[in-house]
Amino acid sequence: MIELEKNYVPIVWVTGATKGIGLAIANAFAVIGCKVILSGRNKSQLEINAGKIIDQGGYSFPLVCDVTSETNVRSAMTTITKKFGAVDVLVNNAGVTVFESFEKTTVKEFDQIVNTNLRGYFLCTKSVITSMMKQKKGHIFNVHSVSATTIFLNSAVYSASKAGSLALSKCLRAEVRKKGIRVVDVLPGAVETEMWDKNSRKKFHGKMLQPEDVADAIVSVYCQPQRMTTDEIVLRPIEGDI
Repeated sequence: MIELEKNYVPIVWVTGATKGIGLAIANAFAVIGCKVILSGRNKSQLEINAGKIIDQGGYSFPLVCDVTSETNVRSAMTTITKKFGAVDVLVNNAGVTVFESFEKTTVKEFDQIVNTNLRGYFLCTKSVITSMMKQKKGHIFNVHSVSATTIFLNSAVYSASKAGSLALSKCLRAEVRKKGIRVVDVLPGAVETEMWDKNSRKKFHGKMLQPEDVADAIVSVYCQPQRMTTDEIVLRPIEGDI
């Protein structure tokens, strides 16, 4: 298990924590005793989620942040630093998509997907990397998708955004790994979240991964001994891609 400083509580920032994978990750880190900042755009839902963690004995703080906005991310980082200090773990999870052919995908949809899935990862990582380098420690978990390396119909822009975030992450890892910072790429297959329509979730419920599966894998890697790290986590349904 990871060795923590005596009486020190790690600060974990999870983006896209209003629901699905992000919420599951926040819950999992809270269970092991971390202070968890949940961010997203839905203030009321973030407050509900944070309240449930607190009711269960954990520590959580809701923080509204649009990861596509440099101003929003900078403001969020200022708030976190003033209230808690430096971030020990960043989980870049906020993501969006549309299941649409390349031909029918609009420029507006392209901008929304790329700005959230790639620009958002860049901005949030930029906001924590300097302090992590000064401390010579830190974890950055980037939740991508197997679509970053596998072709799926009607997901051209989503795949491009995830391939971009994966490339960004790999380059960052090469730059900072000797400085005590662990950058971990997480590539889940189909996970039962609201990103999928109701009919698909009902049809493939028994085959899909659950958000908690991804969360457990991330926390497991976080708890590895300090002498080692895992560069990449690939998770797929037992029967393969859907």
